[in-house]
Amino acid sequence: MKIGLMLPLGDDEALGRPVDWERLRDMAVAADEGGLDSVWGADHLIYRFDGALSGIHECWTILTAVAAVTRRVEIGPLVLALPFRNPALVAKMATALDEVSGGRLVLGLGCGWHEPEFDAFGFPFDHRVGRFEEALEVLVPLLRTGRVQFQGRWHRADAELLPPGPRPHGPPILIAGKRPRMLRLVARHADAWNAAWYGRAEEADELDERVARLRDACAAQGRDSSSVELSAGLYVAFPALLSPDVEQPPEEAISGEADDVGRALAEYRSHGMQHLIVHLWPSTAAAVGELARAAEIARADARIGAA
Repeated sequence: MKIGLMLPLGDDEALGRPVDWERLRDMAVAADEGGLDSVWGADHLIYRFDGALSGIHECWTILTAVAAVTRRVEIGPLVLALPFRNPALVAKMATALDEVSGGRLVLGLGCGWHEPEFDAFGFPFDHRVGRFEEALEVLVPLLRTGRVQFQGRWHRADAELLPPGPRPHGPPILIAGKRPRMLRLVARHADAWNAAWYGRAEEADELDERVARLRDACAAQGRDSSSVELSAGLYVAFPALLSPDVEQPPEEAISGEADDVGRALAEYRSHGMQHLIVHLWPSTAAAVGELARAAEIARADARIGAA
């Protein structure tokens, strides 16, 4: 069982702004040195809910910086909104980041969902899944073979990747999705799949339903579903490190000491999860250290449970 960290790129409620790079760097380094398996970031441009506007750091830039200050962890967007960028350019960006990271990129992809940011930055929100499907017809061949020729309704490309990147078939692709068309694309193209966000395993029955739909989609595509790595995003909090002047976790978060959290994480083996990606409270390097301790316990507990 792999366990990773979701960097808090968006506004911190207590600060009234996103946390600075120094703290994000310290969290990423703590994850790398503490034995966590991955570091991730959300790809958004703004958030607007009920008329309130909030900001967020640009994901790809932060992940590139994370790649430069870490040595071991996988890194990736969870997930990159493909409609924000030309898909051939994304393939080029991915090979460059895979080079910088020494082959540690997991390319998480999605079609986006938050309409206000599409409107604010001038990106079309219509036909999102259709546009995403076409974009994959450009991006996937470029990463896997280094060459693409494609002409579609929304995308066209006649391109070659030079230089080709450090891995012969490019980085693994993760796709997040839950509806039939997106699950079909997962089954057709993805090495990994993600569902989010959850608290304790016993309250995540909906996750089993999503996994069942994914397995059906794989069967329809003639693919063995076990070849798709299953991952879930979780909320985790360490109350002993929280104070009234920091952002508070959601009520459903897994909460407790490292031992308790570790055992709770291990329970996700019952849902078939192979990779857990944690949105953490508080957003500090000290909390990442506790998560690393919990990860050790979770892995040991999961091995015992499997045996």
